[in-house]
Amino acid sequence: MSTSNSNPTGKSSEWLTSWDPNIEGEWDSKIAWKTLWVTTYALTLGFMSWFLVSALAPKLNNLGFDLSKKELYWLAAMPGLAGGGLRLIWMFLPPILGTRKLVTYSTALLLLPLIGWALVIRTPSTPYVALLALAFLAGIGGGVFSGFMPSTSYFFPRSKQGLALGIQAGVGNFGVSIIQFLTPVIVGSAMFGATFGAPQRFVDATKNIDKDVWYQNAGLIWIPFVLVSVILSWLLLKSVPVKSRGIRDQLDIFNNRHTWLMTFLYFMTFGTFSGFAAQFGLLIKNLFGEFANAPDPVKYAFFGPLVGSVARVVSGPLADRIGGGILTCFSGVGIAAAALFTSGHLSPDSSADFAPFFWGMMVIFFFTGVGNASTFKQMPMIFAPRQAGGVLGWTAAIAAFGPFIFGVLLSIFAPENFFLAISAFSIVGAGIAWWFYARVNAEAKS
Repeated sequence: MSTSNSNPTGKSSEWLTSWDPNIEGEWDSKIAWKTLWVTTYALTLGFMSWFLVSALAPKLNNLGFDLSKKELYWLAAMPGLAGGGLRLIWMFLPPILGTRKLVTYSTALLLLPLIGWALVIRTPSTPYVALLALAFLAGIGGGVFSGFMPSTSYFFPRSKQGLALGIQAGVGNFGVSIIQFLTPVIVGSAMFGATFGAPQRFVDATKNIDKDVWYQNAGLIWIPFVLVSVILSWLLLKSVPVKSRGIRDQLDIFNNRHTWLMTFLYFMTFGTFSGFAAQFGLLIKNLFGEFANAPDPVKYAFFGPLVGSVARVVSGPLADRIGGGILTCFSGVGIAAAALFTSGHLSPDSSADFAPFFWGMMVIFFFTGVGNASTFKQMPMIFAPRQAGGVLGWTAAIAAFGPFIFGVLLSIFAPENFFLAISAFSIVGAGIAWWFYARVNAEAKS
């Protein structure tokens, strides 16, 4: 794919002309940064929708549902399966729809899971298959990433893509923390009165809690924000015309071995970030929930995504300065060491053992954020512009399966074995990053 210097339709002011951000005089920074902020706002809402289930799952049984630990792991994993699968579709859409239509239509689809969960959360008799279907719809918020990020990359020169994509992905990732942090606050208030349904009874016998809650608010409150995003996207965004012979033209990225190497590395970083972000609350509940003074999962789960998101934002400019390859190698070593440490704190004797587990997880999240930024700096440097957008979309799609894969594996294997496997996987990733991208004579130093 390459940018075109002519309006592809000849009819709409939506499409830019004479646009090549790498040629002096053909890059309009105002348009680029406006695009970044509008699409980043939409992406943040997408991540909030994607991880809504992770904020609800730990509390469903307290609301009258009767779900096993395995069913809850699968429920929290389902948005990851959907997000990864839908990213395989969204990765092809930027040159077909253009940024304006892509962001507008995609954001409007977020209304489906937000409204859907607001309806079923009030009915504990809802069939499990219906809950799984709604969890799948939440994956739309993850799928849009593989359309938004490549689309945004068209607007920035290579020298600024590390910064721009780091900001977009990092701020977008904050949506995970926002939904997990604010949900406990939002559901405790009858902000909509009886307009959207009566309250539910929240019962926690271990903590002697019995109170009214409004869990439908967890989805309803974001609907106005989504509508604002739809309007802003339609009114403010432009589209970069991109030459492509169709989907087949985009598939040649799979003939390049660096596509597969970067897929491995991005799964090591974002796959680990999204996987643990989706399962962190359930891990806390399943490991420590039976103890006296057990930590409340919803009060701690948001810290991990928050740390990872901040690390991603601040690491983008650093990757521009020192190179993405060395940071990716550093990230792999950090994830491996932190996972190894945390694996020794997964058989607690009391709630006092929560602290080392929590801080080990925070270090994991930090290094995933660093690697998320550095890998997205690498890909536009390794691949030609025609291929870079497709590779960004593909790697993001595979990494989005993280919540699903982590959920399934945690429902099968002991947590200690799972964390040891993450450590070994990350060591391999660090070696790949060093050999191919970071050392002095690296094949594709980036």
